[in-house]
Amino acid sequence: MTSTVSAPDHCVPGRIAVVIPAFRVRNHILDVLAAIGPEVWRIYVIDDKCPDRSGDFAEQNCSDSRMRILRHAENLGVGGAVMTGYQAAIRDGAEVIVKIDGDGQMDPSLIANFAGPILGGEADYTKGNRFFDLEEIRSMPPIRLFGNAALSLMTKFSSGYWDLFDPTNGYTAIHADVAQHLPFKRISQRYFFETDMLFRLNTLRAVVIDIPMNAQYGDEVSNLKISKIISEFIFKHSRNFLKRIFYNYYLRDLTMASIQLPIGLVLFICGLGYGVYHWSLAAETGLPTPIGTVMLSALSILVGMQFLLTFLSYDIGNIPRRTLHSRLRLRKIRAEVGLLKKEDAE
Repeated sequence: MTSTVSAPDHCVPGRIAVVIPAFRVRNHILDVLAAIGPEVWRIYVIDDKCPDRSGDFAEQNCSDSRMRILRHAENLGVGGAVMTGYQAAIRDGAEVIVKIDGDGQMDPSLIANFAGPILGGEADYTKGNRFFDLEEIRSMPPIRLFGNAALSLMTKFSSGYWDLFDPTNGYTAIHADVAQHLPFKRISQRYFFETDMLFRLNTLRAVVIDIPMNAQYGDEVSNLKISKIISEFIFKHSRNFLKRIFYNYYLRDLTMASIQLPIGLVLFICGLGYGVYHWSLAAETGLPTPIGTVMLSALSILVGMQFLLTFLSYDIGNIPRRTLHSRLRLRKIRAEVGLLKKEDAE
């Protein structure tokens, strides 16, 4: 999967760009901008057709020369705003792109913590984890704590990153070489954006790690309505899970896990269906079910579960370990060397 944005031939090492989606953050945006340190090379504020004109407000009241205001003609959601910022940063030659919100919940002093592992070659993408310090969890509203725990479990299945937590955390950083390979037009643009990003990164086999952080809760107003998006989240997680399994285990590669999954499903479903059928038949007729029938159903269910658990174990251990941006650079170097050898031969 590739994007339509091409990165410059030479990105200056250490160029950190910050992307800030701006929608109804007028009361906090100036404080966020003021807290961004000198390690940041450029700042992109994306006014997502904000009714409060947060972009205009920042432009009129902040004199930081690093700041660029990007405006949307229509509201695209947080995902759409971030993709706009990614594309602008790639065009300008950023190496690492950090995304923070403009509502003051994310501490800009942590930007170096998020960019560091990427610049050091340890990761392609970093994201915040507010659950790392158990003492700090107590400060999190209970409804958010429960919701994030449930979403984390679903995201592990759909994204394949079993070692990550707090999937909806919007404090993230990405290497520009990896960002330019994202399918910008296909990534979810609204509240499913963060978890959909993890799915897309897994299909690229990018290395993702959590960065411990503390949440900051103030007088910001959330636009998220849980009752309106829960069914959407369940559907999209299920869709991404099926896509990921197909991409990773049947389209891109074929392993023993590719065989264990369908066999396990068939044995488990058939065994369960066979057992339920004969149990209901015995209930209607009053006749006992033959022991052989019971054993056949139980054996099929147990063997099927064993195959499925083996597949799950393989999937958990199949987390990307080698950074994508290092592989892309090595591929580029090899291509350049090959071209030079070809020119020398001619």
